[in-house]
Amino acid sequence: MSFVVSEIQGKAGIIGLDRPAAMNALTLDMIRDIDAALDRFESDPSVQCVILRSNHERAFSAGGDMRRIRELALAGQFDEAEQFFREEYALIERIAGLAKPYIALIDGICMGGGMGLSVHGRYRIATERAVFAMPEAAIGFFPDVGASHFLPRMPHQSGMWMGLTGATVRGFDAHGLGISTHMTVAESLPKLVNDLCHSDQAIDDILRSWCASLGYQPSVLMLAGTTLCFDQPTLCSIADCLKRQQTKPTQRALSDLAKGSPRSLQETLSLLREGKDRSLSACLAQEFEAMQRAIRHPDFAEGVRAVLVDKDHAPTWQSRNCRAETGLTPNYKKEKVKK
Repeated sequence: MSFVVSEIQGKAGIIGLDRPAAMNALTLDMIRDIDAALDRFESDPSVQCVILRSNHERAFSAGGDMRRIRELALAGQFDEAEQFFREEYALIERIAGLAKPYIALIDGICMGGGMGLSVHGRYRIATERAVFAMPEAAIGFFPDVGASHFLPRMPHQSGMWMGLTGATVRGFDAHGLGISTHMTVAESLPKLVNDLCHSDQAIDDILRSWCASLGYQPSVLMLAGTTLCFDQPTLCSIADCLKRQQTKPTQRALSDLAKGSPRSLQETLSLLREGKDRSLSACLAQEFEAMQRAIRHPDFAEGVRAVLVDKDHAPTWQSRNCRAETGLTPNYKKEKVKK
């Protein structure tokens, strides 16, 4: 059974994600089907643009099928698990360099792999129901799919904040951070798609008719009090900064930071710091190496169990408990770091 539906309508090639029971979580077959659709659309001169959308309103894509990756890791089938990421990353790099305009219509939840399929494309149109997040540290993984390239380039250290805490953004915040290029209401999507398929107008003119492209939004400044703490050099100093602020947003960020795998948090911090000066290709290469380490570590299997399998949200991390060192526990000052 295919969970990707592709078709040509007028001058547009349309790719529909169609796995509603799993919120369009990506499988290897789905990645291959998307890649095959791009082959078809790129070679067809009648196709002038590519549209990626969900066929269901609940989610654009909740990410990769990490439950399946966990099963493979527990079985020691690391080659098969790595193949998923190898082809996913190759697809992301292809999307970023696609010759024809690539338009992601984002309605509903967009996390992890969903961000990878959208944010690297030329146009990202988000509805009022779009919710963006990179929550991988909570499952013992790290923000991948090119996140080490796009997160560090967001203003006010907001990408570091999203990557370390798994925070969600939407609306004007997502737009101001550059995650979306345009905003529209969900009820306009059918007419927007129809114009993209059949109108003689240029894509930018069509988008101006149906979407808002509002530029930098003042709402992003409201995030700065929290996100600027994430310019600190270590997890410890980030936590200390958040604790000193004593506001609801900073305390929420501190609480979210404490939920992640200690190992994942450090991996994320390193990748995002280094990715700021790297190309997308170089970032994906570094992420592939980080993935190979992550899926072999017990924190990954435990994190996926806690969040996605048993859903008790109470993981027991096996990596060195650095929370005392990083200030991620309430009794931080009373604890001594063991050397």
